[in-house]
Amino acid sequence: MPRLSEVIAALETLWPTERAESWDAVGTVVGDPDQEVSRVLFAVDPVQEIVDEAVQLGADLLVTHHPLYLRGTTTVAASTFKGRVVHTLVKNDIALHVAHTNADRADPGVSDALAGALDLRVVRPLIPDPTDPEGRRGLGRVCELDHPLTVRELAARAAERLPATAQGIRVAGDPEAPVRTIAVSGGSGDSLFDDVRAAGVDAFLTADLRHHPASEFMADRAHGPLALLDAAHWATEWPWCELAATQLDEISDRHGWGLRVHVSPTVTDPWTAHAASSHPSSTTRTRSASRVSSDTPGAPN
Repeated sequence: MPRLSEVIAALETLWPTERAESWDAVGTVVGDPDQEVSRVLFAVDPVQEIVDEAVQLGADLLVTHHPLYLRGTTTVAASTFKGRVVHTLVKNDIALHVAHTNADRADPGVSDALAGALDLRVVRPLIPDPTDPEGRRGLGRVCELDHPLTVRELAARAAERLPATAQGIRVAGDPEAPVRTIAVSGGSGDSLFDDVRAAGVDAFLTADLRHHPASEFMADRAHGPLALLDAAHWATEWPWCELAATQLDEISDRHGWGLRVHVSPTVTDPWTAHAASSHPSSTTRTRSASRVSSDTPGAPN
């Protein structure tokens, strides 16, 4: 049975902490390097619901994509919700390790997992990592479809293949426009609009698209008609948990560790319901008819 320090060293080969963005907070948050690890749980968010799941599972290590303390803190008192997370972890001898933007930039990384879930062929990173001579690491991915789809069909595929959430998939653009190439980026992606335009793709699938950046992006026709597909943040990153679990399984087999590796099925997207607008003004344009969404949240597909 490996010690935590051995498992963390293996995870660091997949997602080195030095490849994280300077503002990020990655690495081991809680845990004794000498404790033994036999069961590992992967999840997107280090929230109490996930920590309770780790306790019930008997996990020794919880690996999450999102940091617990991204902006730092002066207290881990159990009177705060993040403090309760820390107390629960420590009391139950569960370590917490975070792989965030270092997992985004990895090869394979978060956007590779997203592309794989949608059955897209990865061509290259959207923003290559200049430290990678092979040009495989970086943020986002530029992808191709084996057969062209309309924007509507692509949105339907995303709604079917990604974990179900209340938001579903929002679409901006002509729903009947053909898509042959698409950029994807797990998590918040509207800061990448300039790179998406430069990539010359037909569509961009990401999450957390805000009104003004999206509106301005769609109004800029100088680079051709591009479609936007906006999924729930959590849903675009959850496929990475399955990829990461598979990677750790392979490491465990190679070392003969016999780790039992799990992926949390718990939906931690904060939005719990979706109500489609019935106001008369929503019928004056085709947006309501072309929207593809799930009306009720559910477990990952």
